[in-house]
Amino acid sequence: MVFDSRPAANAAGDSPVARQACKAGSQSNHDGAATLTAFFDEAVGRFADKVAVEFFGRTWSYGEIDALSDRLAAGLAAIGVRKGTRVGLCLPNSPYSVIGFFAVLKAGGIVVNFNPLYTSREIRDQIRDSGTEFMFTLDLEAVYKGLGPAVAETGLKRVIVCPMAEVLPPAKGLLFRLFKRTDLAHIPDDPQHVHFDALMRMASIVPVPEIETAPEDIAVLQYTGGTTGLPKGAMLSHRALVANARQLIAQSDTTGLLVEGGEVMVCVLPFFHVFAMTVCMLYAVEIGASMLLVPRFKRDELIALMERRKPTLFPAVPTIYGAINSVAETRKLHLESLKLCISGGAPLPLEVRADFEELTGCRLSEGYGLTECSPVVSVNPLDGAPGKNGSAGLPMPGTTLEIRDSENPSVLLPKGVKGELWVRGPQVMSGYWNRPEETANVLRDGALRTGDIGYLDEEGFLFLVDRLKDMIICSGYNVYPRMIEEALYEHDAVAEAIVIGIHDEYRGEAPKAYVSLREGATVTVEELHAFLKPRLSKIELPKEIEIRDSLPKTLIGKLSKKELIAEERRATHHAAAVAAVGEASHVDA
Repeated sequence: MVFDSRPAANAAGDSPVARQACKAGSQSNHDGAATLTAFFDEAVGRFADKVAVEFFGRTWSYGEIDALSDRLAAGLAAIGVRKGTRVGLCLPNSPYSVIGFFAVLKAGGIVVNFNPLYTSREIRDQIRDSGTEFMFTLDLEAVYKGLGPAVAETGLKRVIVCPMAEVLPPAKGLLFRLFKRTDLAHIPDDPQHVHFDALMRMASIVPVPEIETAPEDIAVLQYTGGTTGLPKGAMLSHRALVANARQLIAQSDTTGLLVEGGEVMVCVLPFFHVFAMTVCMLYAVEIGASMLLVPRFKRDELIALMERRKPTLFPAVPTIYGAINSVAETRKLHLESLKLCISGGAPLPLEVRADFEELTGCRLSEGYGLTECSPVVSVNPLDGAPGKNGSAGLPMPGTTLEIRDSENPSVLLPKGVKGELWVRGPQVMSGYWNRPEETANVLRDGALRTGDIGYLDEEGFLFLVDRLKDMIICSGYNVYPRMIEEALYEHDAVAEAIVIGIHDEYRGEAPKAYVSLREGATVTVEELHAFLKPRLSKIELPKEIEIRDSLPKTLIGKLSKKELIAEERRATHHAAAVAAVGEASHVDA
């Protein structure tokens, strides 16, 4: 097996471990690094012997992760990765995610994060848009099935196949090979696919690349809907990502609460999501925390793991906190080890926060961010100072929040007045990949137009009340209505389609589709659900589909969502009122 950190001699006559000693010795002030490679080097210099990654009971230290990523960077250089080469990570949380992330950056490449649950069409389109040339994937059918069909349709030069069995503890790895063979993907035996261990062996004949990386260089292409509906690559620089990780540290002011090199971070949020990439992985690296990797959220398994391993840090989305609360209604949970929890990705219901804090005794702080801001913009106090109900918190250090008139953006609005939120700060993206017009539309005079509507109170706390974006936030994930609408239009019976977000108790929001049919055509709701299933990811599948004779339109004939959104809100308010009356009657009785 090649998945270990033993240094391999290279053409330069040194080793990753020896080189690391030089790198660590050259750093005099860890606050000065403005590239992710230097940021990681400094963490290794401080925490080399501390556990960096734990996966199903197997662990790797920061020094071992560094040595492995050095070797992998050499292998990537051997197959053609150069400065600026886009390299995709289509992986669930695993040691490969962390090693691959830093290896790509050490080789000079740009990380492109891919959701392995995307459909083949979505993966194909993102590969083409980003110009991704190399891709990491796992040898599991559940991960590879979306990527596989896209390989032949795109310009991918190599697919690096990472074996699941080799990162499990020896006994579990053996059992996996014996009893989980049906879970393995059927991966072609061709030159386009290269196994991870073969790439690692190349480190013995190729030197670890020495790349000059500038803080302004793009480190990650993170795909988002931005302020419109079509996914586009937000260019996040080394400087922006390092700044955001360190802004979190400064905002925390957790002296006496957190111990450098002594914390355990639950990483159940997938690293391909920008929230997890920064708030879980990069934050953990900065304080030398152990990343307890969870490849997939399964409520009962997560709770059992947390009760056994006693983690101290737990960033998550409201859906996960709510799921844990629901278990606590039937049995006592032991999560008292938690010190710091951050909620993001979607609005945090007050009752979810209150129940979780009562359950754990740990502060649950809500934050707000956007992919375009690496992503954190604001967060409620993490150090025990009082936050505010319904607020997205205070801006990150070095971040300026402006509320501007959405109709006349040159007008700055006073405290307490609602308007469009603009953000200035070192964490703001460099722009959208190959989209200069859309970049110019959202980046104005060094500020990012978020498209979100809110206000600042007298103490500077941010409150968000609406958003201009036509985007649904479902369990913390961005769901783009246009993608669902386009899938619906592929059905021969569908004449028109509108997708909006509706309230969902579990996910926060969920998509609902309205369709009208072509004259003389017939189709059932069940048939439409079955038609969409192979075309959309699970999170994108509409919770409801409603077939109507016609859909609302504007005066110029464009389909209009406004009326449907208002109708849905009225229905939700009516249902809530009926439920309240019923509850009161029950109490009176």
